[in-house]
Amino acid sequence: MGFKCGIIGLPNVGKSTLFNALTKGNSAIANFPFCTINPNIGIVSVPDVRIDELSKIISPKKIVNAYIEFVDIAGLVKGASKGEGLGNQFLSNIKDTQAIAHVVRCFKDDNVSHIYNKINPKNDIDIINSELILSDFDICEKSILRLQKKSNYNIQDKEKKIFVLNKCMNHLKNLLMLKTLKLDLIEKKIISDCRFLTLKPTMYIANINENKESLHFLKELKQIAKKENSLVIPISSNLELDLVKMNNDEQKDFMKAFNIQKLGLNKIIKYGYKILDLITFFTVGIKEIHAWSIPNGSTSIQAAHKIHSDFSKGFIRAQIIKYLDFIQYQSETKVKEMGKCKIEGKDYQIKDGDIVNFLFNV
Repeated sequence: MGFKCGIIGLPNVGKSTLFNALTKGNSAIANFPFCTINPNIGIVSVPDVRIDELSKIISPKKIVNAYIEFVDIAGLVKGASKGEGLGNQFLSNIKDTQAIAHVVRCFKDDNVSHIYNKINPKNDIDIINSELILSDFDICEKSILRLQKKSNYNIQDKEKKIFVLNKCMNHLKNLLMLKTLKLDLIEKKIISDCRFLTLKPTMYIANINENKESLHFLKELKQIAKKENSLVIPISSNLELDLVKMNNDEQKDFMKAFNIQKLGLNKIIKYGYKILDLITFFTVGIKEIHAWSIPNGSTSIQAAHKIHSDFSKGFIRAQIIKYLDFIQYQSETKVKEMGKCKIEGKDYQIKDGDIVNFLFNV
């Protein structure tokens, strides 16, 4: 299973440029609405210094980073929830993601038209969020009607679900995102099959340029995000795309000349990983060091299944070494001698950075 982060926004805000920079790919870029109709999907490695440090000790034949999938979803417009601009198709694409990267235009450029002829981050965000809210409201309404007609549904389960859906619908009526509604874990589980768009964790990507107006727009966006408790990552999509097309030496020279400390893209990848609430565990050997992404709170048997279904079917136990212990003692043998290797069962909760060796029998 891939962990997908959808890139959304109005047309012409720089989504496809950002996607190309993230994936070093060649998806279409053009100055007209709906340039991207079918979503492009790119698998992006998650930067992690730990895998580099482990590699220095082991010198494996192969290194495999953890990854997330970024999905470049076509620009949404006002009325998308009613089908405007192929809106229903685009909203459906967002449903298939676990998190959202909302690109907001924070730059002026006479060569790049704005679909509503004015650069205004607040209005742009309101348009997108309103469409997501209306889509969720429609899902609520239809789900309640379907449940009321079902005669073979457990009555108590039906009443519980309708109660939670009504709670959501009343919140959405006020044009409020469901992420601002207090829902406990049980309530979230009850409605999880609805895949509500406004419940998905979101980060804002401020697409900026070197002009002064960008700083003003960025400040405005940060104020909006603060109210939602969301992250904001400023990035110049065009600059980042130019940088990733350079070879390593050219890139270093350019970044040094313009005092660019690090690629903004890496922040997006890391924050995407963070808002998806993922952690990383490692399998370490001479043949391969592999970083695996799993949801925070996963057990050892769930982690085993991530690697291969045989690992979980024939699970016996998991050998756990902490990353820092491996770095300190420089070998598995020494870690064991120091009593720092633990044997755990199937219910052990994997911690970020665990080095795991699964023992199984099939």
